[in-house]
Amino acid sequence: MPTYEFRCRECATTYEVKRPMAEASDPAPCPGGHTDTVKLLSVVSVATGGGAPSAGGGGGCCGGACGCG
Repeated sequence: MPTYEFRCRECATTYEVKRPMAEASDPAPCPGGHTDTVKLLSVVSVATGGGAPSAGGGGGCCGGACGCG
């Protein structure tokens, strides 16, 4: 089940809620009972394959188009 991060605008508490994706946008009162909350954008990094990216061979910050890679 996905975990969503929320922040209370009243007491500034940040907390997590586990719920189905179908309920991702539903309100989530903070642990203090306040209802003025906002869902935060979470960034997830998923690594596949094995090992670190290779050095050289293009790539860089823009795929090698600017010569930085």
